[in-house]
Amino acid sequence: MKKLTAMMLVGCMSAGLLAGCGGSGNGDSQADSGDNAADSSVAADGTEAADAGDEDAGDASGSSAPNWKPYDELIANIKASTDTVEREKLMHQAEDMLMATNAVVPLYYYNDPWMMKSGMDGMRTNLFGYKYFMYMSGVEGPLSLCLASEPAKLDPALNSSVDGACLAANSFVGLYTYGEDGTPVPALAEGYDLSEDGLTYTFHLKSDLKWSDGSPLTAKDFEYSWKRAANPDTAADYGYLFDVFAKEGDEIVVSATDDNTLTCTLIAPCAYFEDLASFPVFMPVNQAAVEAADADGTNPGAWASEAGFISNGAYTLKEWKHDESMVYVKNPNFYDAENVTVDELHFMLSADDTAIYAAYQSGDLQFIDTIPNDEIANLIAANDPEFQVSPQLGTYYCAFNVNSSLFEGLTEQQASDMRKAMSLLIDRPYIAENIGQTGQEVANTFVPAGMADGNGGEFRANDGDYTFPDEANVGYFDASAPNVEEAISLLESCGYVFDEGGMLSAETPLALTYLTNDSEGNVKIAEAIQQDFAAIGIELTIEQQEWNVFLEERKAGNFDFCREGWIADYNDPINMLEMWTTDSGNNDCQFGR
Repeated sequence: MKKLTAMMLVGCMSAGLLAGCGGSGNGDSQADSGDNAADSSVAADGTEAADAGDEDAGDASGSSAPNWKPYDELIANIKASTDTVEREKLMHQAEDMLMATNAVVPLYYYNDPWMMKSGMDGMRTNLFGYKYFMYMSGVEGPLSLCLASEPAKLDPALNSSVDGACLAANSFVGLYTYGEDGTPVPALAEGYDLSEDGLTYTFHLKSDLKWSDGSPLTAKDFEYSWKRAANPDTAADYGYLFDVFAKEGDEIVVSATDDNTLTCTLIAPCAYFEDLASFPVFMPVNQAAVEAADADGTNPGAWASEAGFISNGAYTLKEWKHDESMVYVKNPNFYDAENVTVDELHFMLSADDTAIYAAYQSGDLQFIDTIPNDEIANLIAANDPEFQVSPQLGTYYCAFNVNSSLFEGLTEQQASDMRKAMSLLIDRPYIAENIGQTGQEVANTFVPAGMADGNGGEFRANDGDYTFPDEANVGYFDASAPNVEEAISLLESCGYVFDEGGMLSAETPLALTYLTNDSEGNVKIAEAIQQDFAAIGIELTIEQQEWNVFLEERKAGNFDFCREGWIADYNDPINMLEMWTTDSGNNDCQFGR
């Protein structure tokens, strides 16, 4: 049935509908992808990982969930490592541990399809999904566009979605930003001095910087903003990015020595620190505005919940009709205002791909970041010059909640095997070719293809220091086709009974819910997985939610199985792996909780 309805399922995934940014991975001792990470992994200090049942293992989630304390310790050791070769080995070990849980189910590696009217040029994009519209040419009047539906957060410290990161990149700016070639370049900073040990950065800010209201913007604003984002009370999903900083007591070591000088100290050299300085969570926010809107500290994002808030980027938000539209206007106090060529950005807020495409076709929109499923094949066949696909560094995947009641009564190994069985049932080539349809590569690792290893090579590669468990396919499993036979065998080892036709017996039913946002491409992928599971009698119920509700429910762990996507924040594997620490705001699998 699925193969016969292929033409109904064609489409592509929009980077603007991802939950990872904006929202970007990592061994001496490797675990086989089917093994229990806690049983077969070695912690960073060389000791064996504790059994999940140990009283002090740091995991109160029950015997079926993996013990996550060794993973947390390993990530901390990676961040503190000054030996790049050893660091790469430890990052492979971390990815081994992650993939051994089988809670993270990669489907394909991302690319970035979008459409823009002919005659326009100069939109900047990069591997991380950011899009900068302020320097475009060929735009007459306002630029009308659609990235996604209602944004969840506009406070750059609290955002964790790619569409939100794009809005932040156009309305805020940090010490660094991304240039035309997609690499970091100075923005509010002239540059920096770096100590001989590579630990202390002294940034020199441009003079006469201002907020959008005309008030002075100084190094003190960065000190406040970075300390705020790093403070657990702020509940920033990306607060863990500040773990690279040294600390004095509970605060990170960053200080403004004068209005134009900011100094910070790290725990180890950080090759991607310019990327961090370009990332939204490192952008400044206005202390007076933040505190005036949140006097009791219970709603840190309140100050940016309506139009008119103070920012410092190329644009300010003039008008916001929630769930309908946003109007951004040029900020005359932007440090590079004289080079901004587009005066206004008019955003349509929608998750309805058909309505978005119709608005584009009618000329009401000039740029769109999502395309209806049934239009992709036609656009490709016609070689339409307005249809573009940019490279991107990220992975589309699904995730299991390791604390779901689905795994009650199972051992840790059985829970892992059960998740692996369901992963093996998924027809990844079908999803990539008939739903993705823009040349996506099927995925058998979480750290995406093309990500650097920090030593001049690619992380997803068999080399002299590391070989993937599935050496031939350079990953953790063969993603070229479903493996129904192994899936059934694994489920039988967990106590499930099958009849002679290879279908689950009524005496041991298996049913679960799949959570997804309601955009068309994501729903089509959910339906494809539903049919794959049904082939052996697993009942998968699809639950669709509006984008912002979906983000909150997923973050809270209110799901069995869910749709996920992560576009790297910077080109280093640790970005794909640090998100899974116990206290990370992006740890949707609920590891260690």
